[in-house]
Amino acid sequence: MTPARFFLLAALPLLAAAAANAEGDAARGATEFNKCKACHTVTAPDGTEIVKGGRTGPNLYGVIGRAAASSEFKYGAGLAAAGAKGLIWDSASFTDYVTDPAVFLKGYLDDPAARSNMTFKLRRGAEDIAAWLVEVAPAAE
Repeated sequence: MTPARFFLLAALPLLAAAAANAEGDAARGATEFNKCKACHTVTAPDGTEIVKGGRTGPNLYGVIGRAAASSEFKYGAGLAAAGAKGLIWDSASFTDYVTDPAVFLKGYLDDPAARSNMTFKLRRGAEDIAAWLVEVAPAAE
């Protein structure tokens, strides 16, 4: 066996783990969401509270797949501008946003003055939370 082939075979489990991590772990995300519930709730339209949380931030039920700043909530100018520009939340954009909201909006809007009302930065677990939000979201129509 050549050294290159040996290295490749040895690296495959690590690459598979990295790919799985990139997609997020919904079970971990359910626990990680505890970091978010001080400001956010996850409540279905019929009133079912999946996670009872704060009202400082918008309800995150169905956020993945939804246009930014489109649910009933008073959004800041930066996020409202991103929504007006056509931002649709997917797992990747959600993860980037919650990791550093101001940096995300500055890049998305190409505006160095763009700001976010969300000051919390989620250093770890964002992809897991996104996976969990997808799991608890309404079925696609």
